[in-house]
Amino acid sequence: MRLVTLVGGFALLVVAWLAAGEIGRRSADSQLADRSESALAAAASVLRSEIGKQRAVPSVLAEDPEVLAVLREPTKPMLERVNRRLDGLAATTGASVIYLVARTGLAIASSNYADPQSFIGNDYRFRRYFSESITGGQAEQYALGSVSRRPGLYIARRVGSAEAPLGVVVLKMELDAVEETWRAGGNIVFATDEPGVILATTRLDWRFHTLQPLPPQKRYAIRETLQFGEAPLTPLSELSLSGGTQGRLASGPNREIPVFVSERPLGDPSLNWRLYLLLLSEDVLDEAQRSSRLVGFAIVLAVVGPGIALQRRRRRSHQRQADLRATAAELERRVAERTAEIADTNRRLRDAMDARERADQRAGELREELDQAARLATLGQIAAGVAHEINQPLTAIRTYGENAGLFLERGDTQRTADNLKLMVGLTDRIGSITGALRNFSRRGSQPLGPVSLREAADGAQMLLHNRFSVVSADLVREGDAWNLSVLGEPIRLEQVLVNLLQNALDAVAETEGARIVLAAWRDGEEVALSVGDNGPGIDPSVLPRLFIPFSTAKPRGLGLGLVISRDILAEWGGELSATSEPGRGATFTARLRWVHETGNTA
Repeated sequence: MRLVTLVGGFALLVVAWLAAGEIGRRSADSQLADRSESALAAAASVLRSEIGKQRAVPSVLAEDPEVLAVLREPTKPMLERVNRRLDGLAATTGASVIYLVARTGLAIASSNYADPQSFIGNDYRFRRYFSESITGGQAEQYALGSVSRRPGLYIARRVGSAEAPLGVVVLKMELDAVEETWRAGGNIVFATDEPGVILATTRLDWRFHTLQPLPPQKRYAIRETLQFGEAPLTPLSELSLSGGTQGRLASGPNREIPVFVSERPLGDPSLNWRLYLLLLSEDVLDEAQRSSRLVGFAIVLAVVGPGIALQRRRRRSHQRQADLRATAAELERRVAERTAEIADTNRRLRDAMDARERADQRAGELREELDQAARLATLGQIAAGVAHEINQPLTAIRTYGENAGLFLERGDTQRTADNLKLMVGLTDRIGSITGALRNFSRRGSQPLGPVSLREAADGAQMLLHNRFSVVSADLVREGDAWNLSVLGEPIRLEQVLVNLLQNALDAVAETEGARIVLAAWRDGEEVALSVGDNGPGIDPSVLPRLFIPFSTAKPRGLGLGLVISRDILAEWGGELSATSEPGRGATFTARLRWVHETGNTA
């Protein structure tokens, strides 16, 4: 009987040991799954964010007029200018290199034009990203650089139409910063392409190995394209995946440690990559099983306890309670650690969001400062004319004042009163001029609302009155919309008109019979406001670049007036366009939203 009891007790202990071990393993898997899912999502977000940021650069360059022009006619001055511009863009965006490839496959311009290993002159017809971009408009390929011998993601966009392609603009981004961010998380992270070749990775010695053996024909096809150079493309020997979430990682001679494997698609519409994350699971598994077995043994002791002597039961009961308290304390400590990790992650995300919000706010402040600087620059140009406008009524006031004194001495009160009234009228004239200056120089935006076209035009004309006299230009108003109001801000609309009128005055400065037409007419739910001149017109080569910052044909111009005017109108839902006929002048047309008499906008 005693033997049966001992055997039964031993069997119960074995069952409890195995069952508790399995429960502990499942608990460890659950903990590791939560940790790996969070870490893997963060790693994927970092990679997608970096790639998305760099994609915008070749897309914008593919539409750039200067890039189109240099691919059509690659003259030496244009190539030098494009080289310097690409160099500046690469430094600003953090790209490894940006280069232009002609339709023939030869690189004609590159950000590394001054380096000994410049891409200029290299033939890239063998690259898949070149051929696919020419036929399909865009392509992306991760490959080993044929010149630099450094791996990176090549983002290519076609320049020109599908029927008449001019070439391809290519940006190469190296993923060192992404890999460093992954490495800071303390986990093993890597990305593979569709065939299973390891690309970006925290373990650099794993790059260009595979998770599974590649078929010979597939490996031969990859080598033929020179995508990965002479990389081995052999299966990774340090890692063995048994399917599901379990794997083993070599850790020295004849020793392997268990790892928890988590994977997911990158989730990028253009890159069919998969992301893997490995967590060392040995310590977590041992701890979970140890805790679970302690609880299991406690339960077993609670079941078989009545068969033991009362004193031994009490003694062991105290020990069991101590073990349970220690286990509970350990579990609480681990829960607190996990909670702290989650809270820290949330804090970092909030910090990143706050930094983005501050950056957006600063960008808005800089735009407002640029707007104010342009307004003050314009104010400086017209200050001399306004001083002349003020000087005339001041001279008249002095004359009327002196005459009033003489009339007063003679006792002629009526003529004295008349002179004083004339002096009051002249001071009102000075007040209107200085008021226009003060309003024009105000800083900051005002709330959007109805703005009278007539009042805005009157203010701009008053500020430029002397300039019109010096140039001897006639200002004519046309159209039937001067009694209407548009959606905008009074000061900034006046600024737009001053910019356009000053440009027209510059254009007709040497024109006989100079004439400027300021017209306003209603077009559906919009009001069109145009400034036209009879000057020499705009050079056709300059017209496409009028609204590009710092692009100007004036010797002392900054190239910002038209850009700022267009941006102001765009904020209000409007637009600014230009037309010109050489020898017959130019016309700039602003389209704004009409405000009905009830105050509602269209």
